[in-house]
Amino acid sequence: MRQGWRWFGPKAGVSLDNVRQAGATDIVSALHDVPIGEAWTTAQVQERKSMIESTPDGRSQLTWSVVESIPIPDAVKRTGGMAKNEIAAWIASMEALAANDIKVICYNFMPVVDWCRTELDYVTPTGSTAMRFDHNMFAVFDLHILQRKGAASEYSQADQEIAAELYAAMGAQEIADLTRNIASALPGSTTEPLTIPAFRDKLEAYSGIDANKLRQHLIEFLLAVTPVADDLGVKLTLHPDDPPRPLFGLPRIASTEADYAALFEAVPSPANGMCYCTGSLGVRADNDLPAIARRFADRIHFAHLRATTREGDGRTFHEAAHLEGDVDMVAVLRELLAEDRKRDKSRSIIFRSDHGHRMLDDLNKEVTPGYPAIGRLRGLAELRGIIHALDPQALV
Repeated sequence: MRQGWRWFGPKAGVSLDNVRQAGATDIVSALHDVPIGEAWTTAQVQERKSMIESTPDGRSQLTWSVVESIPIPDAVKRTGGMAKNEIAAWIASMEALAANDIKVICYNFMPVVDWCRTELDYVTPTGSTAMRFDHNMFAVFDLHILQRKGAASEYSQADQEIAAELYAAMGAQEIADLTRNIASALPGSTTEPLTIPAFRDKLEAYSGIDANKLRQHLIEFLLAVTPVADDLGVKLTLHPDDPPRPLFGLPRIASTEADYAALFEAVPSPANGMCYCTGSLGVRADNDLPAIARRFADRIHFAHLRATTREGDGRTFHEAAHLEGDVDMVAVLRELLAEDRKRDKSRSIIFRSDHGHRMLDDLNKEVTPGYPAIGRLRGLAELRGIIHALDPQALV
């Protein structure tokens, strides 16, 4: 297995030497400055690749191995194969990456909002902070700030009463913070920041699109792009929904084992793969993570390894330390290692410690939410320890 690290570029505050010091060898990055829907050029990709891989004397080599992500435009999610221009631009970006020998692409198909959290600095018992999704605060946003049409029908009477009490006690800054956290696009998001009116308009544009329709649109997209990916030797890895359940009345279609099985059956191309994210899938108690890894082992080309802790009835959760929470990381890594042993080294599974607590010196500086250096360093070290214990020869 190969140790990855998500890097948001030279302005992100984490240097490539920091990545080397963490022990990672493979960079996970993207051209975040290119507008969603615009094709990446070979020259743009080459420039970023050169920045990553031009190794100073005496430094260890880094390789840009995974793209996370090429955003899928909203038009594709809403209209599927009819969004021909947007799909053509996506294919052009994939071709530019393949021309630079970057052959693993992560993407998601979450409509309107990408990964979603209500709190970015939830204080843990250690004094470190973590990201959190609070169901009650999400209801506050949906019912009282967004004021989504028909939203009340999706919440119990008890939920509505709690949300009303919480909203009544909130000040202007608390409302602004909650709105920013949900609507303004978290780091690495493949959706655009939205004002409240624009948010409502986006939701309205999805009127009438249920899970079956959204799944069909994803299948149409894959039928268009996987033949090219097969020819290029590219592996596409679909990231799970985060959280793995419907939000804002919108369907989500990559939340369970059955969801992935349906997509692999509909598009059996070897290019149609999975980003195996234990944090996203692990939010659902009915997802058996080792079983999912075992069933789809040959489809896993990229893994996000992190843990979450479900609170109360499970609708609220927070990011746990990598070896804590509701994910049996030892069992997960045992399955991934079993698959990795079957592969040629060039096809080894790339994993990264995903998210991480804000801790130590990172508490005193501006950090990218979800991606503090020290918390991810701790996570990678812990994951590396498990791998060494299970198979001392496993790390490439």
